[in-house]
Amino acid sequence: MIPDTLRSKLDHLPHTPGVYLFKNSQREILYIGKAAVLADRIRSYFQKGTDHTAKTSLLVGQVADLETMVTRSELEALILESNLVKRHKPRFNIVLRDDKQYPYVRLPIKEDFPRLSIVRRVQRDGALYYGPYTPANALRETLKVIKHVFPLATCTIDINGTAERACLEFEIKRCMAPCTGNQTKEEYHQIVKQVRQFLEGRDRELLDDLRAKMEGAAEREEFEEAARLRDRLFKIERMLEKQRITQTSATDQDVLGLARRGAAVDLQILFVRGGLLIGRKDFFWPQSADVSNHELIRSAIEQFYNKDGQPPREVLVPTDLEDVALIEQWLSDKRGEAVRILVPERGTKHELILLAEENAVSAVADHLRDEELGQQACDELKRLLRLDRHPRRIEGFDISNTMGNQSVASMVVWEAGEMKKSDYRRFKIQTVQGANDFASMKEVVMRRYGSTRDEPNRITEDLPRPDVVLIDGGLGQLAAAIEGLKEVGQQDLPILGLAKARGEKEERVFLAGRKNPISLTATAPATHLLQHIRDEAHRFAITFHRKLRGQSLVSSKLDQVIGIGQIRRNRLLSRFGSLDKIAQATDEQLREAAGVDAKTVAEIRKALS
Repeated sequence: MIPDTLRSKLDHLPHTPGVYLFKNSQREILYIGKAAVLADRIRSYFQKGTDHTAKTSLLVGQVADLETMVTRSELEALILESNLVKRHKPRFNIVLRDDKQYPYVRLPIKEDFPRLSIVRRVQRDGALYYGPYTPANALRETLKVIKHVFPLATCTIDINGTAERACLEFEIKRCMAPCTGNQTKEEYHQIVKQVRQFLEGRDRELLDDLRAKMEGAAEREEFEEAARLRDRLFKIERMLEKQRITQTSATDQDVLGLARRGAAVDLQILFVRGGLLIGRKDFFWPQSADVSNHELIRSAIEQFYNKDGQPPREVLVPTDLEDVALIEQWLSDKRGEAVRILVPERGTKHELILLAEENAVSAVADHLRDEELGQQACDELKRLLRLDRHPRRIEGFDISNTMGNQSVASMVVWEAGEMKKSDYRRFKIQTVQGANDFASMKEVVMRRYGSTRDEPNRITEDLPRPDVVLIDGGLGQLAAAIEGLKEVGQQDLPILGLAKARGEKEERVFLAGRKNPISLTATAPATHLLQHIRDEAHRFAITFHRKLRGQSLVSSKLDQVIGIGQIRRNRLLSRFGSLDKIAQATDEQLREAAGVDAKTVAEIRKALS
């Protein structure tokens, strides 16, 4: 039965391109879609006798209201739909639960002495961008090879050839010191050319150039230079052997593959740049049996590229798309040149699709196995803590300090089978002096779970209430946390401590009201889950503590210098980036950056020596 308000809107729909939003009786958005003709598309959902899938039938049965947004073109509708799905994440849309901006390597080739940098936004600024690199270790490995093979400058100083002395990078032959005039702009750009060839997969051209230079150096009896070029050749060839997956094309490609197992679906995107596989991204939906491959692929493309990244020249997909021309136009506008979506049926490109599908088959099995282990872990925790239901959200806490200085705390979140990093929180301990982990734990628990009205020091916004609180520590830390919960009226919140006895390998769980701990079996799923959350809380706390300690070290060293206050200190750090770079700067650069005299420059060098 269609509600009267909905029926009235169905009778007055616009015959234009646009976006439609289906809502339930509570005004919650259920589904967002686009259409070339809104009236035709929306009415098709409610026509009698229409053969809908089970998912669509369930959706239509819950629709109580709708909203339309008219656009000037179908392309505008596609972009608006993608933005709205990303913002609202409706339950009936296929949503990529991933808000990351992926890292790219930026090379500003228009500069006199370009240097590589890592960015997460691609801009039309004349620079070259390479990527995306995911996971991050793919980027680290690439930059590591470049640093060891190509003597490109990595500093942040202005390079004008007037520096008085070169830094350590020159001594170990990882930079040719253009800052001192030891290398000309033209010579430097020869190295930039080789880096470009490497990043763009033009390995044959790169290796031929290096061999020619090596042979030329040998003929001139410049044997040290020839040996250096030989070593560079060897390292590049070894790197390329690891990553090379196709020899047929240097075109940048993203390759999509799907795999299904029961109701679960996994989608893999392989990033191929110049024939090199530089990374991959995995998306998993546990319940998508009623969703067609076409809808999955289309939704993945629209949402994945609706970021600040740059689409490749080719996107290889395993199935035809209805809106392929429209999507190609949108991707081409984002890239600034033509982008094609291809469905290869044979040859090397088809083999890449098969490779992506093989990865998806493996990934969907891993996800389902992880889900099963996660369910077993939740069953064990439910019995252990005597909970009324399976825990869906667990928050873990840890304290970090050095000899009582810069005490900090971390809170990490496990929710629905995965770590939810958007809910992670960091705390500076405010009320405790010295190394007192017990009092620090009490403070941070009160700040997290105390009401905003009664606890003005609370720094976290309203987050969902957890099913379990995990404390890194034994009876002492647990007792302090329980005391904090009681003081803020949350004593009914299930809580446990996790720690090892000194010299033992078994993890032990400490529970409220129980003196003796429970030893956990090392191979039990609950043990692995609790260890993972505890270790992540420890990592997050240590990272924050190191950051604060580093900032304190920087401040204390520069604050020793008479004439260097906060403004000048910030100018120096903004200009050079670190204490090491400040120490490497010339006297003239320091005077210019901080606006100080020669005497103050000498004091800076003394403080940093």
